[in-house]
Amino acid sequence: MTQLKIPISTYFIEHTAISESEFSEIEPYFLSKQFKKGEFILHAGAVCNFMLFVESGCIRLFNVTEEGEEFTRYFGIEGKFGTALSSLISGEPAFEFIQALEFTEAKIISKADFYSLVESHPAVNKVYRGILEMAYTTSQRRIYNLQGESALDRLKWLMKYQPGILARLSSKVIASYVGVTPFTLSRLKSEL
Repeated sequence: MTQLKIPISTYFIEHTAISESEFSEIEPYFLSKQFKKGEFILHAGAVCNFMLFVESGCIRLFNVTEEGEEFTRYFGIEGKFGTALSSLISGEPAFEFIQALEFTEAKIISKADFYSLVESHPAVNKVYRGILEMAYTTSQRRIYNLQGESALDRLKWLMKYQPGILARLSSKVIASYVGVTPFTLSRLKSEL
């Protein structure tokens, strides 16, 4: 299966008023990086000092309970930014992991460079504001979905906002996002 690729330049040009020549000024700050399937990009307990943009592939942010149970908070597919936002902002150790779920090509920028560009380039400021707004609204939606929605409704929500994700990722990972066991997920899929 050929992976979709969304270059970071395309993202900036489509989401901001930046021109290609203006983007060429900030592009060198975003370094290309590849991650193997299953590779950890950040471990819980480490301070997150980077922002990344997924050009192709998929990452997830998740935590693990003392009992070893995984809870996935976020999937970052092509055209999405990802970071352990609380750690990035506070400078404190992250409580979650970032892992590549597929072979992933990404652009990474250091926290220092990213915040410098946020201050000096309106397009980067606009992107950062969008990241913060999306993080807030998604977390609110997830909190209330987990509290008041059935597991089937949570699965439907995931399919609506991440179309094709069920075909790409393992049942174990999807179940950890929806908040059910892989067995329950299998039953829910049959109800769709």
